[in-house]
Amino acid sequence: MARSLWKGAISFGLVHIPVEMYPAVGSKSLDLSMLDRRDFAPIGFKRYNKETGKEVGWDDIVKGYEYESGEYVVLSDEDLRRANPESTQTIDILAFVDAEDVPLLYYDHPYYLAPGKGGDKVYALLRETLKEVGKIGIANVVIRVKQHLAALVCIGDTIVLNTLRYPDEIRETDDLKIPSPKAKAAVISAKELKMAMALVEGMSEDWKPNQYHDTYREDVLALVKKKIKAKQTKTITMPDPEEKPAKKTNVIDLVSLLQASLGKKPGKAAVPDDDDDDEPPPPKRARKPSDDEDEDQAPPPRRKTAAGAREQVAASTDKPKRAATKPAAKPAAKKAPAKKTVAAKKTSAAAAPARRKKAA
Repeated sequence: MARSLWKGAISFGLVHIPVEMYPAVGSKSLDLSMLDRRDFAPIGFKRYNKETGKEVGWDDIVKGYEYESGEYVVLSDEDLRRANPESTQTIDILAFVDAEDVPLLYYDHPYYLAPGKGGDKVYALLRETLKEVGKIGIANVVIRVKQHLAALVCIGDTIVLNTLRYPDEIRETDDLKIPSPKAKAAVISAKELKMAMALVEGMSEDWKPNQYHDTYREDVLALVKKKIKAKQTKTITMPDPEEKPAKKTNVIDLVSLLQASLGKKPGKAAVPDDDDDDEPPPPKRARKPSDDEDEDQAPPPRRKTAAGAREQVAASTDKPKRAATKPAAKPAAKKAPAKKTVAAKKTSAAAAPARRKKAA
């Protein structure tokens, strides 16, 4: 079972709900250690006294506030707790607001809230009330040594405390070059908007968080396993000198990009082509025969000469006629077609110089 990191109560009006706080997310980042490339020994960091240079253990470390240069007031965990015990033990709801009124930019870090001992009924009452009215609670809470603004949100059967950023923590956008909807460079045509909407519609689907993965982390871990299997545990892969970064290109024809995107990802709603701006592709030209092609290959019909046509007709009709005059009962007549074939080849060979002469 997960260990709670904070115990206290939710308080609003005269209501007091004992709760325990648990982490709602866990980081899955790659845990890479720093090594000395000369002998691949791990590199460590020391907590040391800046006056003496000696290492200091955790038991000898205390917190202090520097009120003047080099002068400190020492504050223990008990001092911090006694400073305002009510703030450190309660989630004080200040107001209830509509969830859509709080921009996503303000949300910071989520925590699960579970009911403490004897708090099941009041916990369920707050949860069902928030669901019924469709609002979230805005509260103050102190976690460790920092006070947070927080939002109490119902997700399923759980009340989630999501810390919020203060307004002065949100940076202004005045220094950013954000295009105005009325700027000339940001004018969007009706056709571009229609195609973009069709692309969004075609890529729309139900939210399924389990289908998304940290593919970069998975690929790196697969590479680690591959190196272990190949016994390349201490091999440094150097960058390929031939690799060059991809060239940056400016987006010029937005319509063509949208059309290509729609082709790759078919939309559920087709975009009617109201404009006839697209011209049909030019007709394909007939390929001219090269001089290196087989001489026995027949030329295109337009290049045929009258003599060559008569010779080809004679060669094609001569064989059936002569075969018909031969008696079928004689066995010696089986060799006749071979002679006729030789004659036909001679006729075709005689016709080839005539075609080359005509082409010249």
